[in-house]
This record gives sequence, structure tokens and C-alpha cells, in this order.
Amino acid sequence: MNFSRFFAVFKARNIEFFRDRSSLGWNLIFPVLMLVGLSFVFSGDGRAIYKVGVIDLAQSKSSFLETKYMSFIDYQEVALATVKLEQHSIDLLVDFNAKKYWVNQGAPNSYLVEKIFLSDNSNYQRIETQGKKIRYVDWVLPGILGMNMMFSCLFGVGYVIVRYRKNAVLKRLKATPLSAFEFVSAQLFSRLFIVIFLSSVVYIGCNLFFDFYMLGSYFDLLIVAILGAFSLITLGLLVASRSKSEELIGGLLNLSSWPMMLLSGVWFSLEGAPNAVKVFAEFLPLTHLVAGARKIITEGATLADISYHVSILMLMSTVFLALGAYFFSWNTDR
Repeated sequence: MNFSRFFAVFKARNIEFFRDRSSLGWNLIFPVLMLVGLSFVFSGDGRAIYKVGVIDLAQSKSSFLETKYMSFIDYQEVALATVKLEQHSIDLLVDFNAKKYWVNQGAPNSYLVEKIFLSDNSNYQRIETQGKKIRYVDWVLPGILGMNMMFSCLFGVGYVIVRYRKNAVLKRLKATPLSAFEFVSAQLFSRLFIVIFLSSVVYIGCNLFFDFYMLGSYFDLLIVAILGAFSLITLGLLVASRSKSEELIGGLLNLSSWPMMLLSGVWFSLEGAPNAVKVFAEFLPLTHLVAGARKIITEGATLADISYHVSILMLMSTVFLALGAYFFSWNTDR
């Protein structure tokens, strides 16, 4: 590993990107436009439906569970459910087995649902809680930033490598002392630096206007962002490892990105989705990036709490990087 050659390629790739004003502008403007648009679209109160959290719903029995125009959500942990109540994600929390219920005294819906609940139920212990309401723009923030990172990682690595290969740049570099490991690692870390830098700028800039909800650690959020970005970058390397056609790589990258954009929990939760969809989503790196970041932001989770998502991202990065390095070709021949 020659660090001078590594740094030379690393520096050249960064300069190439920042000089491309259209790519730089798109990476900065696109997530901002999405956040602004969604903040207006979902700024209202939403659908007129009440949501009630129930501890161990399968084992609960009450006529209240048959109330119309209410959605009952099953929770196994009281701590998680109370966080949802504090964030106004649910309007009431009930534990029928323990004869307890929790109410958010700062939420109008919680007050109304409590009145409906007490009309059929008595002798329940009342527990009060209060918290700041989480907006849709706060909930969707990890998905938008993750989606922007996904496109930047996949297309920023895939198209660049294929263009280099098609224009015989890789063939020329092969004749230099630069090794394949030095070239690939420089490309990976260059894209990682660019993605994390731009995502940080977008988050900090938008936070000044939106005052995003944040319960967890910014350091933990940064670690998850780095792991997720590296996993997506190595996936882009794998997809572009042997392709020589820009048209083909465009199709392959779209084939990789569209399922992640739709099934990774970017725009909506997969809690009510079929099991087959949930299983498929577990194989998508963006799923674990978005889920881990969202838990840190909205639930105050630590890296230990999201160790499953962290481990999966590290495993995926290792597999993608190993396969990408194995199949990597300097030449235009397949």
C-alpha cells in the first residue's frame, strides 16, 4: 500500500467531483427540495383516526378493542410504547392485563380517546406522560437523507468506474505502479468523504429552519451514516466491477436502487407489510441504514440498541467489497 499514490487518486477524484457543479448542486439541492415539499404536503393533521397502543394485544380482551375508527397497535415493551405516546405517534397506551393506561396530557387526541376508553372501562390506573410531537418531516428525514446517499453512492461509484473503463483510463492506470487495491480503496474513501460531507451540510443547514427532532447521539448517527454509506458504496463497486457499458450500468444501478427506495422504509413504515416483503427488505442495506438512523433520532437508541442493524451493515460491506474486488476488471473486456 503506497499512501502517496493512494492520496493522489483520492485527491484527484475529489477535485473532479467538486468541479462538476451540476452533480454538486444536485446532491445539495435535491434533499432540501424533498424536505421542503414534504413539510408542506404533510403539515396538516392527517387522517381523522385514533391510534391506541396495546401491550400484548394478542392476549388482551375488551369491548374497547372493537371500537370503530380506532387503530390498535401491538407493543411488547412498555418503554418503547411510552416513547411513541410522548411523540404523539399514538393517542393512548393500554395494558389490559395490568389494568393500567397511559395518557399524553399535552395531546388533544389523547384526551378524547381517554374519555372513550373510560366509558367502558373503570378501575384502571392512570399514568400521565408528556412529550414533544414528532412531525412527519422528522420521521421521514432519515429516509430522505438515506435515499440521497444511496443514489450518490451507487451512481457516483458505478458510473465513474464504468466511464474510466470505457475510456481506457483504467487500462492506462494498470500500466502504472498503482495497484488495484490502491485504486479501489481511493475511490471508496473519496466517495465516502463526499457523501458524509454533503449529507452533514444538508442536515445542518436544514436543521436551522426545521429544528429537527433528535433524542439520540449525533456521534452514533454519524457512525451509522458512515457504515450505511460504505455498504452502499461497496454495492456500487460490485455492480460496476466488470461492466463496460454506461447504458448497462444505468439499468443495473436502477435495478439496485428502486427496490431500496420503495421497500426500505424511506416513505412509510413496513410494520403492516406482508412477511415476504419484510424478509426481502432485510437484504437491502438502505433498510438497515434508515432503520438505525430513525431509531437514534426518534427513540434515542444507542449503537448497542441497534447492534443488529450495525452488524448487518458491516457484514454487507465485507461481502460486497470482497466480491467487488474479486470480480474487478481493469480492461473493457468482460
